[in-house]
Amino acid sequence: MSGGAVIFFLSMSVLLLLCITLYQQFAFRTGTQTKLKEIGQKLEEILDTDSDEKVMVFTNDKILMNLAAQINRMLEDRQKIKVDFRRSQLSSKKMLSNISHDIKTPMTVILGYLEIIRLSETIEKETLYKVEEKTKQVMALIDQFFTLAKLEAKDTELDITKRDICQICRENILDFYELLTKQDFEVNIDIPEEPIYVYGNEEALQRILFNLISNAIRYGAQGKYIGLTVRSHDSHALVDIIDHGKGIEKAFAQTVFDRLFTMEDSRNKEVQGNGLGLTIAQNLARQLGGDITLESEPHQKTVFTVTLRKFTY
Repeated sequence: MSGGAVIFFLSMSVLLLLCITLYQQFAFRTGTQTKLKEIGQKLEEILDTDSDEKVMVFTNDKILMNLAAQINRMLEDRQKIKVDFRRSQLSSKKMLSNISHDIKTPMTVILGYLEIIRLSETIEKETLYKVEEKTKQVMALIDQFFTLAKLEAKDTELDITKRDICQICRENILDFYELLTKQDFEVNIDIPEEPIYVYGNEEALQRILFNLISNAIRYGAQGKYIGLTVRSHDSHALVDIIDHGKGIEKAFAQTVFDRLFTMEDSRNKEVQGNGLGLTIAQNLARQLGGDITLESEPHQKTVFTVTLRKFTY
């Protein structure tokens, strides 16, 4: 083969390789653009129809695969926000409905007693006492409603300082002594003599314990038992409120702190509760940097545990 032929052959080979490379690059660019167009069209369709679909892309291109994965992550976050918003809407509607019911009931009673007073020539103290009690119920309900609203709106600033949780627990259980004695409860208190200091707010801690003890008496009445234990564990102090009542089924364990969660007998006249107490207690505990958890074996033992940060010097 002559030198000219070799040069021609090599030149043609280089040209062929160049054409193949250019074609591959063109095909790659064209394929990528097509896939990107498909992704864009599908994303637009999902957003326009507000569907819960995902973007699917069939390719070996790792960059396109990663892009689709990140888009789907954003779509999942969007779906979660939608679900949370709908749940919040339903919860708010239920709360307003139940609050309206709970306010209307005592107000109807109050109006009835006022009618009796208006038509009566003499006013009996017992009637006035009943009016006063029902009015206090309404005021307490309104107070709880607005407290929860402020907590959820992050409109409450707590002055957090050094507090002795042992002393606060003693004071709170003593406030219920007369009621517990009257209802023949067995009371088991295990509070260390030495103080355990936590990061807390006096009013918030008082309200947390009041709500939890009230809840234990209200729903644990069948067991005729209440326990209060204060424990120290590493960097936290733990307060257990224990009852031996009917307890809470596992199906409700994750929703017991939801707004207006109540058991089936919550509308019983002997059981005064509106489903806000536990929600308020948990909100306050979390604002203090702690939490409230639940463990329950129905008809055996129910324990609400308040976890608080121990004060460090």
